[in-house]
Amino acid sequence: MKRRALLQAGMAGPAALVIGRPAAAQTGTPQKVFRWAFPAAETGFDPAQISDLYSNYVISHIFEAPLQYDYLARPAIIRPRTAAALPEISADFRTFTVRIRPGIFFQDDPVFQGKPRELTAADHVFQLKRVADPRWKSPLWPSIESSGIVGLAQARKAAQGSGRFDYDAEIEGVRVLDRFTFQIRLADPSPRFGENFTDARVFAGVAREVVDAYEKEIMGKPVGTGPFRLVSWTRASRIVLERNPTFRDEFYDGEPAADDARAQATLARLKGRKLPMVDRVELSVIEESQPRWLSFLNGQQDTVNVPLDFINIAAPNGKIAPALEKKGIELERIINPDVVVTFFNMDHPLIGGYSPEKVALRRAISLGYNTEEEIRLVRRGAMMTAHSQVPPLTQGYDPKFASEMGQFDRARAKALLDTYGYLDRDGDGWRENPDGSPLLLEIATESSQLDRAFNELWKRQLDALNLRVQFNVGQWPENAKNARSGKLMIWLLSWSAGGSDPDSFLALGLSRNIGGSNFARFNRPEYDRLYDQQKQMPDGPERNALIREMQRLFVVYMPYKVHGHRFVNDVSHPWLIGYRRHPFARDFFKWIDIDVDERVRRIGRA
Repeated sequence: MKRRALLQAGMAGPAALVIGRPAAAQTGTPQKVFRWAFPAAETGFDPAQISDLYSNYVISHIFEAPLQYDYLARPAIIRPRTAAALPEISADFRTFTVRIRPGIFFQDDPVFQGKPRELTAADHVFQLKRVADPRWKSPLWPSIESSGIVGLAQARKAAQGSGRFDYDAEIEGVRVLDRFTFQIRLADPSPRFGENFTDARVFAGVAREVVDAYEKEIMGKPVGTGPFRLVSWTRASRIVLERNPTFRDEFYDGEPAADDARAQATLARLKGRKLPMVDRVELSVIEESQPRWLSFLNGQQDTVNVPLDFINIAAPNGKIAPALEKKGIELERIINPDVVVTFFNMDHPLIGGYSPEKVALRRAISLGYNTEEEIRLVRRGAMMTAHSQVPPLTQGYDPKFASEMGQFDRARAKALLDTYGYLDRDGDGWRENPDGSPLLLEIATESSQLDRAFNELWKRQLDALNLRVQFNVGQWPENAKNARSGKLMIWLLSWSAGGSDPDSFLALGLSRNIGGSNFARFNRPEYDRLYDQQKQMPDGPERNALIREMQRLFVVYMPYKVHGHRFVNDVSHPWLIGYRRHPFARDFFKWIDIDVDERVRRIGRA
C-alpha cells in the first residue's frame, strides 16, 4: 500500500475545562512534562468538527486511527495502529477491509459506568458516519464525498431531508463484518484511499455512547483509546494532557533509513521503551513570535519552530547559532510539504470571474508580487518559491516545473492592467475598473506581528502597481468561516500535507469543495474532470501528466497566488529526547522523552 492525507478551520467550546487531577498530585513523584507552544489557537477536540493543524495535534494523541506513520522512517511508511495488519485491498482498488486488534480499550469515563469499554470495528465506522452527518458540519466531508464511498452521500442526503442521520441503517459501502472487522467499498477505483486510515479525524475510534451523552459539549469532551487524555483546557490559552492510565502496552520501535544516522541513534537509545514516555503535556497558545521565542530561551518550552523574526539570530544560513549550540540546543531544518497561497474569491464581483479582464487583474496582481522579497524580508530565507499548488514530498511534485504563478515581472503586470482597461482616469494615482468604477482591493488579515509584516509587504507591491488596498483585521476562525461562505475578497493562508498524496491540494480547485477547502470558489468543469480522472489512477507518469494539466489551469485562471513552500527550523533543548518533525504525522508526543535531571541541571527546575 502507498502513503498519504490534509489541514485548517473553526468552531466553539468551553472557555475553561478541567477534568480530574494531574498525576503529580496523586503520586507525588517527579513528572516528565513536555512543554510546547502553538502559534495559533485551537478550535476544539471533536475529530469530526476540526481540521485546523493545532486541534489535530491534540486529537491525534487522544484518538487513534487504524493506521499510523512510522515515526522514524523517511520516506514515509505506514504501519498498523489499532488495526491488526494493513488493510486488505481488492485488485480493483474499490474494496478495503480493515481488521481491528482485540483488547484495545477506551480511557475511563463516567459514560462507561466503571466498566472497561473495548474498541470495536463499529467505533471506527461510527466516526466515518459522523463526518457524513450534516449535523456536525464536518469540514472533512467534501474530501470524503469525493472518494465515492458507496451509499454514504445518499445517507447524508436522506439526513438532510429528515433532519436526522440514521446511524443504524445499512450503507452498502460502509459495513461492519464482525466485531473487529469493517469494510469500505468505493464506486470507483481509488489507489490511495487507504491513506485515509491514518487520519484520526476521519477514522478515529469514537464511542457512540460518548457522543450521545455529551452532544453539544463534545468539542471539549474527547474520549479515545490513545496514549493521552485531556486534563484541562482554557480556550486559546492552555491545554493539558496526561498519560492515559488505561493505554495498552506499546513499545518504541521504527524502521529508519540505513543512512539516517540521527534516526538510527534515536532507535538504538529508545527501542523497547514503553509508550508514552512522558507523563504530561502542557500546551500553551502564544501567537506573538517574540514571547514565544523568549519562552523557549527561558526553558519554558522544550522545542520551537523558530519564529521568522529570529531565524537570522537562531539559525543563520541554516546552521545553529554558536551561542545556542553552546547551550546544547540542536537545530533540525526540513522542507515542509505545504504551500502558502493567497486566494481570490472567484464569485466576488470585483476580483472574481472568468472574463479576460478579470483574469488579467488576478494575473497582474500575481506577477506584480515579489515573492523573493517576501522570502528575504518576511520569511528570513525560510521558504522556497512555489510555482503550483502541489508541494514537495507529494506525488506529482516536479522541482523543475516553473510557471507564471511563481514569477515576478512588474513591467508585465502593469502592461496587463493597461491593456485590459485598469487605468487611472481621474488622476488621483490609483487605477479604476475598466468601466470607470472605483477599484479597491480588500485583503483579510489577522492582528499578529507577522500579519502586519505581510500587510506592509502587500501594500508596497500593490502601491507599485497603482492598485489601492485596505486590510480588514479579524480572528483566524472568523476569517475562515467568512472565507468558506464567500464573504472575503482576498486572504493569505497555508495548507500542510497529511500524506504524500497531493489530493487535498488538487481539491483546492474542485467545485464540489466550494464552501469547504475550495476557498477561491473556483468552478471549472475541465478541472473537475481532470481531478476525478487522476483520482482513479495509480501513481506514475500518466497520473502526473494529468496533475500537470491541473496545475496549468490554475496558472491560466489564477484563482490562487501561490507564494512558497516553507522550511521548518526546529530548535530543541538538550533534555528533549527523540524529537523530530514528521512530514505528515501529528502524533509525536508518545515518541519523545524528557531527561528531567538534565533539565534541572540546565535551568534549575523540572
